[in-house]
Amino acid sequence: MSTGLLSLLHRACRGIGLALFIGLAAQGVAAIRVVTTTSMVTDLVRQVGGEGVRVEGLMGPGVDPHLYKAAPSDLLKLQRADAIFYNGLMLEGKMADLFTRLARTKRHVYAITASVPLDQLLQPPAFEGHPDPHVWFDVALWSRCVDAVVDGLSAADPSNRASYVARGTEVRTRLAGLHAWALAKAGELPAERRILITSHDAYNYFGRAYGFQVIGLQGISTVSEAALSDMARLVDFIRAKAVKAIFVESSVPHATIERIAEDAKVRIGGELFSDAMGTPGQMENGYDLGSYEGMVKHNLTTIVEALK
Repeated sequence: MSTGLLSLLHRACRGIGLALFIGLAAQGVAAIRVVTTTSMVTDLVRQVGGEGVRVEGLMGPGVDPHLYKAAPSDLLKLQRADAIFYNGLMLEGKMADLFTRLARTKRHVYAITASVPLDQLLQPPAFEGHPDPHVWFDVALWSRCVDAVVDGLSAADPSNRASYVARGTEVRTRLAGLHAWALAKAGELPAERRILITSHDAYNYFGRAYGFQVIGLQGISTVSEAALSDMARLVDFIRAKAVKAIFVESSVPHATIERIAEDAKVRIGGELFSDAMGTPGQMENGYDLGSYEGMVKHNLTTIVEALK
């Protein structure tokens, strides 16, 4: 190929590239790169950020954040990010030190639960003085995390602060509606039947918000296994209270709960989403399990229908 022809092709490619860049910019392509941890955090940041933010979540469907270890590729993504959002309160237990170190070298590293008032955090005795990190199970409390996302995105991208503030207001309004729906749905179940038994101790905020007695076989984390004595006590409790169903979780192995169901002669009422949401677009009963709203509605509908 001649030198002249190569030069012509090079100029043409540069022209196409420039036109493509201008066209994409006009469509509102992501101005900043954001990395998030759990799927719940990812969903919230995407809602507040809108099309002006490119969000990449590290933890997908079925991933347990208590056990998650950052891969080398994750470290690269975190280093390149304009802003980082994570749950905090030690949910991402094995990554806590990493976020502390990153915060010393990068300005825009945020634990979204930092905007939740301390007096609204639960600290069950079994957690040994550590706050319960599973705040998203109380929709009204999760709404408080919107402030941290709005402030963080605005600090990383000041020119678009007005857009983040406006979308934050819209998100809070939608979450208020979702919380009202959840209260009404829980109200379909008589108070004496609101006993929720799951794999691990993730639903304390859910219980407080929607009037359930919650029993998790394991503690705050999924690292340790349940003792045989704990399993035996739970079987006795199920029989004594005539509990109609117990539940497995998508991000926790099912074997132990299935064993308890067999011993207690009680059925598995369904699979709940706890530390991770489903796959975006994964529909069940009309709910998108890969969205926060869909996850909340799926969980409550599954619980209420199984315990009726």
